[in-house]
Amino acid sequence: MICDLETGVCGVAGEDDMEFFDLNQPKKTIDVYYVTDPICSHCWALEPVLRRFIVQYGHYFNFHTVMGGLLEKWGDGPVDPANGINGPADVAGHWREVGEYSRMPIDGSLMIDNPVQSSYPPSRVYKVIQKHHNDALANEYLRRAREELFAFNRNIADKSELMDIVNKLGLDGETIVNEAEQLAGQQLLNEDFGLARSLGVRGFPSIIMVNEEKKGVKIVGGRPFSYYVSGLSQILNGEEPQPRVLPSISNLLEKEKLLFSKEIEEMYNLEQSEISAFIQKELTSGTYEEKELLGEKYFVLNK
Repeated sequence: MICDLETGVCGVAGEDDMEFFDLNQPKKTIDVYYVTDPICSHCWALEPVLRRFIVQYGHYFNFHTVMGGLLEKWGDGPVDPANGINGPADVAGHWREVGEYSRMPIDGSLMIDNPVQSSYPPSRVYKVIQKHHNDALANEYLRRAREELFAFNRNIADKSELMDIVNKLGLDGETIVNEAEQLAGQQLLNEDFGLARSLGVRGFPSIIMVNEEKKGVKIVGGRPFSYYVSGLSQILNGEEPQPRVLPSISNLLEKEKLLFSKEIEEMYNLEQSEISAFIQKELTSGTYEEKELLGEKYFVLNK
């Protein structure tokens, strides 16, 4: 006899009285390179999909975030003529379009009032945190920086803003930002630029998956979740990767601190109309706050 954990029904166990299993984690023989930039709007739009991919399939690969160097400085000529971007003011409308399409909110007015002059300063800070601490903390910094830039309209190339973001991670913002301004900070960033070139990257976001035979799959631009799972399957020589069980929303929010509605929808396969009921059911009242920005709901963990 058996009591089924999912249904709660007790009955006959069935014919299979012995089942073989393997608790060993698969050996991580795959490297996944995410080539990105702190001010890349399409990278911000990809966050919901990329998070789910890492959560469900990260046990198959070693994940590497690579800074690509989107904007060294504004010059006299057009930066991205294909998208009609000749100067910072042209970025605002483009960012808003990306935000509206992806439903990862982007204000964008910053690029008219107080434009980011270069993506190198926040990129160098990423590299210094990574050097002295770890990838996880560096990636948390990158997330916080993007929130401040895209959603909350703060200039993340400004030294004081960078210090504040780093301080809120529990690190010494002044020391880290000052080090990032030195030649050594740029040298760290140049190493990433070299890696991006060797991977043949021409735009952001780019995801490159490489197996131990040095065969790879490159996925350029923000794509649906299924593209990344399919790419992983190809790298595994056709083997269908097995996803991990999703974390509860309470655990996810505790880790991430802030989640937009689109991120929760993507993670748990929900429709936008289902979010409120899902949150009320899964989260304890008083443990979170529901807010709204540019027509999109977001949820933050109460401190």
